[in-house]
Amino acid sequence: MACVASVAHFCSYRGAAKWKEDRKGSHPSCSLPSYGAPARPRCSSPGLSEISYNSSIAYQLMGTKQGGRTTNNGISEFEHEPDHLLVLVHGILASPSDWKYAEAELKRRLGNNFLIYVSSSNSYTKTFTGIDGAGRRLAEEVLNLAQKTESLRKISFLAHSLGGLFARYAIAILYSLENPNASQQKNIISSNGGNAEKVICSSTTGKIAGLEPINFITLATPHLGVRGRRQLPFLLGVHFLEKLAAPLAPIFTGRTGRQLFLTDGKPANPPLLLRMASDCEDLKFISSLAAFKIRILYANVSYDHMVGWRTSSIRRESELVKPPHQSLDGYKHIVNVQYCPPILSQGSHFPHEAAKAKEVAQNVPNAQITSDYHDIMEEEMINGLQRIGWKKVDVSFHSAFWPFFAHNNIHVKNEWLHNAGVGVIAHVADSLKQQESMSLIGASL
Repeated sequence: MACVASVAHFCSYRGAAKWKEDRKGSHPSCSLPSYGAPARPRCSSPGLSEISYNSSIAYQLMGTKQGGRTTNNGISEFEHEPDHLLVLVHGILASPSDWKYAEAELKRRLGNNFLIYVSSSNSYTKTFTGIDGAGRRLAEEVLNLAQKTESLRKISFLAHSLGGLFARYAIAILYSLENPNASQQKNIISSNGGNAEKVICSSTTGKIAGLEPINFITLATPHLGVRGRRQLPFLLGVHFLEKLAAPLAPIFTGRTGRQLFLTDGKPANPPLLLRMASDCEDLKFISSLAAFKIRILYANVSYDHMVGWRTSSIRRESELVKPPHQSLDGYKHIVNVQYCPPILSQGSHFPHEAAKAKEVAQNVPNAQITSDYHDIMEEEMINGLQRIGWKKVDVSFHSAFWPFFAHNNIHVKNEWLHNAGVGVIAHVADSLKQQESMSLIGASL
């Protein structure tokens, strides 16, 4: 997400602390399926082994011939027809040019099986029209491309900052188009007297825009919104500034700002980001994410003044453990890799207390009530999103020449100014290659 250092950045990102009260009821239009067996709440730390693989086998399977050129509409052309679409999605106030380095490097490393497409439907101020509006435009853009390119069989997403939320909304639309009865095709959790019951239904692999979903990767994305201590770091944790941020955000960033600060919609209705942590009647946000073979979160541990570590890594404050300063071999500034398996829980809800607190937060901000509201929302979003497994990659630019550019370093917005992030792009490329080789090996068995 290319962001300027101005008040427009009030649209950036937040989370809150734990909510430990009992939840009462759920939003009537949302139900949350469970993906995977119950798992321990803590994350294992497999480290670099998670992305290691036999490179000689991978290159034999994928071919070694490199792609051709990039056209004006953002599509990388190849001598041979690619079958794997990789969509790159930029963030707020940004444009396709933000991916110039990453696109070229990914094309060089991945070979001609991939069609690398840089989304252009939400450039600059179009990112202010709301996550839902931008998500619909992205979905239409991807669907048109998929329908025009007959050779495509698989799809992956790589998104930076706010673009990660655009991508999450878009895949729910594309998944729903392909699977109108998706809620009946997965394992469903229904609540009976407060006890979670697992109902086994027919299992069908979902598709995105008619393609097999493989990788869903985000870089410094505010999955939990932007409210709360350290979630909007450039406010320095100053309570007075954080209190001003929410009412000012819509002035400069429109509908998107309200959604990021969790104050969108009527008081009785859950904010969009909470809805996106569950399966709703109209859009299957969790089912569409679960359809991907792997989901990876890259999060800046520090020096990211736009998106806090908690919200980009979908963690509670108590789960933030200071990682080592030493980079993993071969990937500078990548300091930790964890796999967090799915956790069986009741999922996300919007209780009556939250509705009352939201109304206060919207109209007459009260420090304590507003804080309580965001604490509730953070815990509910985490409960919903942890129903699926995530690989979490922690990035630290503490030793970089310009560490304070962490938010743009992580995707190398500018090759000369933000080149500290080249190790992150290399890590992303190897993760994509690993999954591609596994997919090809599986198909050949």
